[in-house]
Amino acid sequence: MATNVQAILANLLTFYDFSSKNVIAVGAGGGQLAGYGAVARSVFAVDPDAAALAALAKRADALALTSRFTYCAREFEKADCSGDVALFEFSLHEMRDPALALTHAECVAQEVVVLDHAPGSPWAFHTDEVEKVASGWQAIDRRGLRRMCRFEAEQRFTDHEELVAKVACQGKEALKRAERFRGRRDVCVPMPYLIALL
Repeated sequence: MATNVQAILANLLTFYDFSSKNVIAVGAGGGQLAGYGAVARSVFAVDPDAAALAALAKRADALALTSRFTYCAREFEKADCSGDVALFEFSLHEMRDPALALTHAECVAQEVVVLDHAPGSPWAFHTDEVEKVASGWQAIDRRGLRRMCRFEAEQRFTDHEELVAKVACQGKEALKRAERFRGRRDVCVPMPYLIALL
């Protein structure tokens, strides 16, 4: 399975200059895009999933960025932090209340960057997250934004079984939607995404 994370990271770094910034990484997860830490002054990674933070720590170590990362296994709204920019890395749609998360982000950081699935994304459909994605962008629209760019990506799998392994954690509906790819090889699902600066 692969999406071109290097291309996503390059787009993120082109969109926003993290140089010498103290970054609050909200829902930092497994660290696929941790490379922005190479230019940041520091990264405070907050995620309620301790296993995801452990994966991020391993990735930061592999990138020789261990000293720049600090980890906090808590809900973002309960984390005691402050920084130059809060980065939601494919995580705003996972927040219980996206509007509240954005309000908190604006209180603890001077700027907010959101990288998340685009509304109407086929990948969001297949992971049964269409409503959550829409809710996140509606919360952004109500605030207004300074700048936004759309990018195209895709999720690729060698076969149906690999896709099922990826979406299994998303529940029964995601597994049901994956059935249309049964018996197929080289499965490709478009994954458009947006990056916004609030």
